[in-house]
Amino acid sequence: MPAKGSAEWKGDLKAGSGTFPAGEHINGDYSFKSRFEDGPGANPEQLIAAAHAACFSMALSAGLADAG
Repeated sequence: MPAKGSAEWKGDLKAGSGTFPAGEHINGDYSFKSRFEDGPGANPEQLIAAAHAACFSMALSAGLADAG
């Protein structure tokens, strides 16, 4: 199955808000406050970090298994 993700932003930078779906089961809201301050909602950079961490942990597990 191909990986899919998208995002939609409405409004200006500080007062606007956005939503995103990523696959079938992940979605969320984001805003200026959730990205650059301590506001509620998602932070797209955290999603990128989680994707990298998931990939790294799988690769590390494979390397450890290969090494015995």
